[in-house]
Amino acid sequence: MGSLPVLASPECAPERRAKVSASDLAPLFSAQRRHLDHFFDRLDMSQAAAFAQALLDAPGAVFFTGVGKSGIVARKIAQTLASLGFARAGFLAPVDALHGDIGAIFPGDVLVLLSKSGASDELLALAPCARAKGAYLISLTSAASGGDCPLSAACDLNVHLPLQGEICPFGLAPVTSTAIQMVFGDTVIAAIMEARRLSRDQYASNHPAGKIGKTLIFKVKDVMKKQNELPLCKEGDMIMDQLTELTSKGCGCLLVVDEEHHLIGTFTDGDLRRTLKASGPAIFNLTVGEMCNRNPRTITAEAMAVEAMEKMESPPSPVQFLPVVDDNNIVCGIITLHGLVSAGL
Repeated sequence: MGSLPVLASPECAPERRAKVSASDLAPLFSAQRRHLDHFFDRLDMSQAAAFAQALLDAPGAVFFTGVGKSGIVARKIAQTLASLGFARAGFLAPVDALHGDIGAIFPGDVLVLLSKSGASDELLALAPCARAKGAYLISLTSAASGGDCPLSAACDLNVHLPLQGEICPFGLAPVTSTAIQMVFGDTVIAAIMEARRLSRDQYASNHPAGKIGKTLIFKVKDVMKKQNELPLCKEGDMIMDQLTELTSKGCGCLLVVDEEHHLIGTFTDGDLRRTLKASGPAIFNLTVGEMCNRNPRTITAEAMAVEAMEKMESPPSPVQFLPVVDDNNIVCGIITLHGLVSAGL
């Protein structure tokens, strides 16, 4: 292993408050951009296409593996591929694989090995064992094929990820090479999504929780208020007689309907304030129908909840609610911005 220098303990080190300024960051981001441009300009698209096709055509499972930071990237790419639902995909820890976990590999499976150097001892030990199990081996390395990249020689396919350098002060820490690996893996997966024509419903079926799942799964009918929760009134009702209905349902509005519950318009607490300011005592003689908005934005119960939020926020000015109506303009609910936020959207 060689000899490592003995470092002073933190307790003995002199106190000095480190600082990072914008002028320190700017050249690093510029360097990172140059390194990424180097990667994009020199990536062999035929190799990338062959890699994507191998994943698409995999008859069995697709495993990803790597050591250190490359292993973390491998795990992330595996999880993203698994989330599409097209193939069984997972991460295979190289050391654990050599101690029994390689039993998960069957003939026809694909094993993708990520390594900046292409010379990781753990991966070089794993490759022939995986091949003996009948796996198809693909290496993703930043070392070009040849004597400096023994992993590429051990695999059926090598994809070279061109690396100009790391932006770490020593040029050693994998702070650019891992970004390249992540960008490459995620871009290929996006291409697979398009090739397989992944639908929103298919994607949603694998994301039932969290922001993604709620955005893709929740419909207006899942979060709207209905029946006794609706703030309803008739257009002939006096405004002052409907104050309790206006304030008690927590919607900040009244839905003005006819006898068959067809939507006529809406009357908001903002409309109340404006009417009171403009009319003064005359407000006691005004009906809701005289002052309501007869052309409100509406939405259907089967629309996606995220669509309701977009509609609320659209020009010319945002609103806090949408009446929910059916094809005959009959009110069946109301969806509020507060309700959407409370649902996690």
